[in-house]
Amino acid sequence: MKKTVLTFIRLFIGLFLCAVGIVMTINANLGLAPWDVFHQGIANIFNITIGKANIIIGIIIVIAESLSGERLGWGTLCNMLFVGIFIDVLMLNNLVPTFDRVIPSIIMILLGMLIIGFGCYLYIGAGLGAGPRDNMMVIFTKKTNKSVRLVKCSIELVVLIIGYILGGKVGIGTVIMAIGGGYFTQLAFKIAKFDVSKVEQRIIADDVSFIKDKLLATK
Repeated sequence: MKKTVLTFIRLFIGLFLCAVGIVMTINANLGLAPWDVFHQGIANIFNITIGKANIIIGIIIVIAESLSGERLGWGTLCNMLFVGIFIDVLMLNNLVPTFDRVIPSIIMILLGMLIIGFGCYLYIGAGLGAGPRDNMMVIFTKKTNKSVRLVKCSIELVVLIIGYILGGKVGIGTVIMAIGGGYFTQLAFKIAKFDVSKVEQRIIADDVSFIKDKLLATK
């Protein structure tokens, strides 16, 4: 039980750091990351917050992944809900500063990407499943037999175009994050000495089966 509690604490710290990093890149005011351009576009259309748009898109993706037969983890569901909630809490309470000058804004974006990288290290390392968008990338990679880089870039290009059409903010920061996001995540993993390929993910279905077997054994 203690190990499970500590695992979930690690998961939520990681998700919160991801939200902090995302808000930093948004408040830099130099353009949003591809997915956030899409989220902002959705937010503009339905007059909701970016955090709520993040949650709605996450729910849609998770439903689609479930229908495709993808096995999901608890971390996937928590990512779907809580990153968006944390984003709204941070933005609505002005807990992260906003910059309007280029140099401080670029520094903000770079630090934001690094914080997102450490957030990913913590939440993925918890072994409770990847986020909905990362899972989608894995699914398309399996189905198309194309490289992860090509699939990731293709997905982000599509959501970027749609988000821009819907009114999402695109700028030099978008280019920086599209190019540098992967590098900063890799840097964070290297600093933490984290090998993502060695992480064993817990699946919801496995936990449900385990609990079911325990209950049957007690009868």
